[in-house]
Amino acid sequence: MNIVRTIVASAVAAAAFSAPVLAQESDFQLPEQCKTSMGGMDHSAMGDGATSGQMGGGMMGMEGMDLGASPEHVQENMRKMMITMPAMHEGMMNEDADVAFACGMIAHHQGAIDMAEVLLKHGDDPEMRTLAEEIIAAQVGEIERMTAWLAKNAK
Repeated sequence: MNIVRTIVASAVAAAAFSAPVLAQESDFQLPEQCKTSMGGMDHSAMGDGATSGQMGGGMMGMEGMDLGASPEHVQENMRKMMITMPAMHEGMMNEDADVAFACGMIAHHQGAIDMAEVLLKHGDDPEMRTLAEEIIAAQVGEIERMTAWLAKNAK
């Protein structure tokens, strides 16, 4: 049984090394250990309404917001947030406080990575660009740590 756990942990860790920074370009999914008894949500389809410039009804205060006239960086940040915010909520619903923390923080950190990537794409200030790069490096490392912990400890 330890071999199976080791293999699963290795697979999760390998995925964590490659996935976090690119997660929003593909489908962001919380680790399997984060699925709650309240029903897992598929975040890959969330936020589709945002691509047309409309914010959907899932975010407080965002219902019916038209972002079509907003700068591209605002639209990108909002599209990505429409994925990570519900994932963060779902992750925090776990009955185990430690698992809930790790799952919620994985989505929260992915949101920080997404925002930093948008800044790197659109921002000009050298200090902010350096900070964005530092945030990405730190958050990727922390996501890897939490994902590995979940693989070992989550029931």
